[in-house]
Amino acid sequence: MMVTMLNRDRINAPNYDQGLLWVTLILLGIGLVMVYSASIAIAEADKAVGNNSSYYLVRQAIFMVVSLGAAFVAFNIPVAWWQKMAPYLFLVGLALLVLVLVPGIGRVVGGSRRWLSLFVINLQPSEFMKLFAAMYVADYTVRKAAVMDSFKKGFMPMLFVMLLVGGLLLAEPDFGAFAVIAAISISILWLGGINGRIFGGLIVLLVIGFIFLIWSSPYRLERVIGFMDPWADPYGKGYQLSHALIAFGRGEWLGVGLGASVEKLLYLPEAHTDFLLAVIAEELGFTGVVTVVGLFAWIVLRAFGMAKEAIENERYFAALLAQGLGVWIGVQGIINMGVNMGLLPTKGLTLPLLSFGGSGILANCIAMAILLRIDFENRRLQKGLPV
Repeated sequence: MMVTMLNRDRINAPNYDQGLLWVTLILLGIGLVMVYSASIAIAEADKAVGNNSSYYLVRQAIFMVVSLGAAFVAFNIPVAWWQKMAPYLFLVGLALLVLVLVPGIGRVVGGSRRWLSLFVINLQPSEFMKLFAAMYVADYTVRKAAVMDSFKKGFMPMLFVMLLVGGLLLAEPDFGAFAVIAAISISILWLGGINGRIFGGLIVLLVIGFIFLIWSSPYRLERVIGFMDPWADPYGKGYQLSHALIAFGRGEWLGVGLGASVEKLLYLPEAHTDFLLAVIAEELGFTGVVTVVGLFAWIVLRAFGMAKEAIENERYFAALLAQGLGVWIGVQGIINMGVNMGLLPTKGLTLPLLSFGGSGILANCIAMAILLRIDFENRRLQKGLPV
């Protein structure tokens, strides 16, 4: 009798992770509200958008509707198809990274050439490259599982590919995207069984490489100097960080109230994108920040939980992809939060699912849909059903 009841419960269990869906929707909802709050003053002061206070709200809402539609389509695509298409999607990502560097095609904003103009919107290829890289490295690790201990056969081909991607991203320049993609790739390789000594050497080389990139670039060096002591030059190198810290300080425990931020009134640059968390801290306080951190932590933990279930079903590509997507959301979230809190040097990375931006929201929603699909297939296999 007990066994029959357990089997019935398993059959009647939900076919997808309702918790992950709700957390994603909650983050998107918080993002929509906070983007509107953070962008009102910017939009009203910008003649290019018609001094329309709702400009960014409307665009963010459109981005969300389109992204959720794309996510629905992605959810209905089997994981096996993503694995089959991983190398080709990666090549598409490389082509877009090359295309964005072509004068007259790539759009320059703030000194960086990171966008492709599609007339209605601007496409940022690096956001999709994070997703394509996770798929490609997961597929590569599964295909090369037998030689992952070999430096020449297992590691060198991937190193060459990642250096190519890194070179294209640094040419834009987009150091933040390079750091996230490097973290995704290294994590998947490590979790996929790469030789420990090769992994240790890679970490050392990456640390040396990051130090060299910072030291050899005047603007990156200035950002690090501004990070070390933002109050030494609060109207220059430390301007963004000093105002972000002021926002955190004003928020205290419960915040000054939704819509009551002072820093968003043209004091804090990029308030609706890179520094959205600072506005959340000011308006919703420590409680709001902890809530956002907790929601991201839940996504990362759930992604690794799905990976564990996939491994039990011997679905190794799905497991590595789930871990890679979890690392992506976690690392990018940590970097953005660290920058906002003054724990890391200023870097142009948005807060996943929250910050304003069509490319970022679209790529993040597709990633969440793929996670839901991995869990969906895990559950069907547990019920003895085909995927």
